[in-house]
Parts: sequence; structure tokens; C-alpha cells
Amino acid sequence: MPLDLNLTPELQSRIDALSTASGRSAADVISDALENGHSLEWQEQFLKKVARGIAAAERGDFASEADVERVKNKYRDA
Repeated sequence: MPLDLNLTPELQSRIDALSTASGRSAADVISDALENGHSLEWQEQFLKKVARGIAAAERGDFASEADVERVKNKYRDA
């Protein structure tokens, strides 16, 4: 059953931008917000973090073995 939504231009623009950036349909963006609690703001921040991670990987910015050991030891039971 089709659903007619009356969205503000700003909200529609955010949904369209998320749709384009994620390669998902606008309906999928809205469904993710409603079904999984992933608000538009959450989805926007997630995509920004993914983009930063990809950029860092392309620059070769990876954790050193010492960094990994430090984190492992930080959370290891004493």
C-alpha cells in the first residue's frame, strides 16, 4: 500500500542526500529510521565516519602493532 508523506523540503533534501551517499533508496533510508531507530542524524554521522575511515585507509593510516597491543592491554583483565 503506497504511503503519501508530506515532508518539508529540508527533510526531503536530507533523505535524498542520504539516499545518494549510501546507494539506497529514499524508502530504505526512511525504513532504517523507523524500523531500526537509525535517525537521519545517526545515518548522516555514520556515513561521515565511514568516509573518514576510507580516506584514512587510502592514506595508509593504520594502527601500529604497538597501538593494537596498548588497546588490548588496556582492556585485558589485570
